[in-house]
Amino acid sequence: MQKLQLYITGIRMDMFKDETVSMTQSIQNVKDIAKIFTEFTKTFTLPASPVNNKLFKHYYNFDISNTFDARNRVDALIELNNIPFKKGTIRLEGVELKKNKVYAYKVTFFGQTVNLKTLLEDDELADLGGLDDHSLDYTDVNIRNKLTISPSTIIAPLITHTTQLYYDSGATGIGNLHFVSSTSANQVKWSDLKFAIRLNTIIEEIEDKYTIANGYESNIVFSDDFFNSGNKAFYNLYMWLHRKKGDVEPAQQTPLQYRQVTNFAEYSTDAFETSLMGGAITVVGDLVTYPNSIINHSLSFIPADNSIAYNVIVYRGSTIHFQETNVTGQKIYTNSNFTITAGTYTIFIASATTLTFNSGNIRWEINGYLGAPDAIVQGWTDEYRTSGNFVTSTVFEFAITQQIPKMKIIDFLTAIFKMFNLTAFVDDSGTIVVKTLDSYYTSSSKVWEIDEYIDTSKSQVNVALPFKEIGFQYKGLKTFLAVQYNQLENSGWGSLAYSLQQAKYTAPGDSYKVEIPFEHMQYERLTNQTGGASTDIQWGWSVNDNKESFHGLPLIFYAIRQTNSSTPISFGYDNGTKVSLNYFIIPSNSLEISSTDSKQNINFQVETNEYTGNTNFTDTLFSEYYENYISDVFSNARRLTKLTAYLPLKIIYNLELNDRVSIGNQQYIINSLKTDLINGKSDFELLNVVSNLYKILPDVLFSGSYGRLYYNFSIGNASNLAIGDILYNNSGLSVIASSGTYTQVGTNSDQTHCPSNGTIMSMTLNSSGVITAISCESP
Repeated sequence: MQKLQLYITGIRMDMFKDETVSMTQSIQNVKDIAKIFTEFTKTFTLPASPVNNKLFKHYYNFDISNTFDARNRVDALIELNNIPFKKGTIRLEGVELKKNKVYAYKVTFFGQTVNLKTLLEDDELADLGGLDDHSLDYTDVNIRNKLTISPSTIIAPLITHTTQLYYDSGATGIGNLHFVSSTSANQVKWSDLKFAIRLNTIIEEIEDKYTIANGYESNIVFSDDFFNSGNKAFYNLYMWLHRKKGDVEPAQQTPLQYRQVTNFAEYSTDAFETSLMGGAITVVGDLVTYPNSIINHSLSFIPADNSIAYNVIVYRGSTIHFQETNVTGQKIYTNSNFTITAGTYTIFIASATTLTFNSGNIRWEINGYLGAPDAIVQGWTDEYRTSGNFVTSTVFEFAITQQIPKMKIIDFLTAIFKMFNLTAFVDDSGTIVVKTLDSYYTSSSKVWEIDEYIDTSKSQVNVALPFKEIGFQYKGLKTFLAVQYNQLENSGWGSLAYSLQQAKYTAPGDSYKVEIPFEHMQYERLTNQTGGASTDIQWGWSVNDNKESFHGLPLIFYAIRQTNSSTPISFGYDNGTKVSLNYFIIPSNSLEISSTDSKQNINFQVETNEYTGNTNFTDTLFSEYYENYISDVFSNARRLTKLTAYLPLKIIYNLELNDRVSIGNQQYIINSLKTDLINGKSDFELLNVVSNLYKILPDVLFSGSYGRLYYNFSIGNASNLAIGDILYNNSGLSVIASSGTYTQVGTNSDQTHCPSNGTIMSMTLNSSGVITAISCESP
């Protein structure tokens, strides 16, 4: 029997002696493949003892003021035999009374990963104020620059919001990309294009915003196992900054061009309760949640010229929170004009002619107090002032937070996790470890032999196949070519309906759908309408099946830069001048446009590649991130075994969900595990291993092409590879890798042999696939 202790805000709670405290854990459940961001939760009861009554402040008595605030979770810790076991938070659910006397408190313990949803709440991508550090003027010069340079944080891909593009060396007209002269009508006009942002930048801004220093209850820090610059399958993805259909226009739909105040700086000297990123001021929920409160604020504007009228807009996220037009001279806004609630605030100013606000002359002072259980502890004042002159402009500023698609941050993360079949858990340092499911399972070589602990009185061996088929698709398939594809093929573009060997099974009752809330566009490689020769140009068209401007869901794509193109494009400036560009960025669903460089793509099934016209791009999202797990689910040899074991503390404390358990001569992976933390009774759902256990060595360069190798999982991480180990070309470990020298760029991932310090793995294999030499070398 284990001794369990529960600590809430550092206070050890009294517990019922006969209380059964169990937890259910599952990383990937065969019955709900797309479910993510879960660890475990547990609801149990605590006695109404003096210690517990003091912490919960006699919550049952609603006549008591300053009682426990059940609207918020508080930190908690579970210990087993005085050893820390699980960190998380606890929520008070209610109070149980017997004969009108308090008897017990009902609480729920939440594991740490679940806390991600709580921390992000309903915040949207537009609330990531740091994104505005990358804002830029929407001008022809900037569009050309971002269309032609090597892909960086912000690009301008060849995706038009309205105009149809084509290439015809024998004709002229708007939309014709064939360059004739600086005065020809042929062009893609600069204003037909919009900017796009690298997805990894959004991940970084999430980490930068959600920190304890910015007033949040914990830091969001993702591991670099998946989110790293070496993982090109993710790092090279972009999101098109397309918040409304058609032209880029100011959100307020007026001829004046609003410019964001981005040069705020902290002015008061005390520690700040609010936070500042990219000119955006964030008020976290705790500051407006009882017993805390914001009592007033003062937003001041002192222009250098009192005769010029100006407009003011205050945004909360992407929504206009307050606005006033035709303001002249000094103006101060307070609670009587608008109040401040939790959210991220940005300020925009516009004027018909340029207007200067000298350094320090745009000021925002926010006042509040921090309460305590029984008394007000302190008041606080945060003041921000502009650190230099702020000047309005007649040029439209492309503010990223105002142009990024409307999407909750948690939905964005969930979509990425579903695309790449990622799993997440929190390690002891508080880092959210993010790995592909395959990588997660192969990152552990630990096998626990549990024969001696099994209750042999009963067990079950059930059918493991819960679905007759599994569908993988994007939710957004409504742009012109994607709709046309569906009409011709009777299938969604890039979608897959999977069953093993495409068989139709009749025993399972339901189908299962994994749906990604992104737009998935089909692109077009242009051919010369005079002669029919292929060009180097691929483009996207954001219109519906009626060829009308279309908004849709957030669009993501790979950016590929064409260099020294033999078919340059005609680019049109605002003044009507055209120039020839032989460097330009095209959108793509494949990581590369040559399958010898990479076969990876963001379709779920193998499609005819838009650029090459062939089906060589076989490394789909399904084949790369789902197939190993899903094919085992559909295997006739797969079984779901249910059994009970009474585990000792040494296993309860150290068992990880990616470990294997061994019973007799059979190894199993854990589908789910419910453990009574008091007596060690553990109800397992186990899936027998039906495929060889392997690890992956990705992004390996051999004979001019990138690919992946496989090796026995017992070797461990790629850093353990050594002379004498054998490499294979398939996950079944049956096809030996070719002889020769292989290289791989080092990262901090457990799938690279060398670390992320500028070194490159050089590995030589003989004709038997055996490593004869391996080292980390400078490039």
